[in-house]
Amino acid sequence: MAKNVAKMIDHTLLKADATKEQIETICAEAKEYEFASVCINPTWVKLSSELLSGTDVKVCTVIGFPLGASTPETKAFETKNAIENGATEVDMVINIGALKGGNYELVERDIRAVVDAAKGKALTKVIIETCLLSEEEKVKACELSVKAGADFVKTSTGFSTGGATVEDIALMRKTVGPDIGVKASGGVRSAEDAQKMIEAGATRIGASSGAAIVNGLTSDSDY
Repeated sequence: MAKNVAKMIDHTLLKADATKEQIETICAEAKEYEFASVCINPTWVKLSSELLSGTDVKVCTVIGFPLGASTPETKAFETKNAIENGATEVDMVINIGALKGGNYELVERDIRAVVDAAKGKALTKVIIETCLLSEEEKVKACELSVKAGADFVKTSTGFSTGGATVEDIALMRKTVGPDIGVKASGGVRSAEDAQKMIEAGATRIGASSGAAIVNGLTSDSDY
């Protein structure tokens, strides 16, 4: 069971003060536990790609992170640059203010810019930041993500007012249907937490606590 869960974990280190040594450590842990990916800031993509060369561990990075307030063109450039450096998965933050203001055309264009930049080269996950949205807005964000061609929807950056909840995962799964990935991120700190998210419909877990999760422990990490 632990190995099956490990294959669903994006081993995450997105803190601003992350050092090269810490990135080297999470890449080593990702290889040891056979996690799905490491999820790191764009500045560490090239190093992580080199460290994980020849393994099944993917290199995942974040786009427009953590606020989502950059332009679609900026996010597209960031995506292309990350892929050139070795990223094979990109987690982009939507324009949250545009969604809450009802500017759905911009939200869809924003997501599509990243999807198009990544097409055929990297999986696209769309972070909708559930803690800032109403239930109706969560549904709309998921619908727009599917319409724009994203591979996954994802709950959270881990840098806002809250992380993943079982209720949000269930709502997102119900909205996107069976064929789109759902990633739970933020606050998943134990094997029990991870199992609840998986039962609710998550197919990927974003956590800095990957080692604790697969070892049956509980981490005090925020992400």
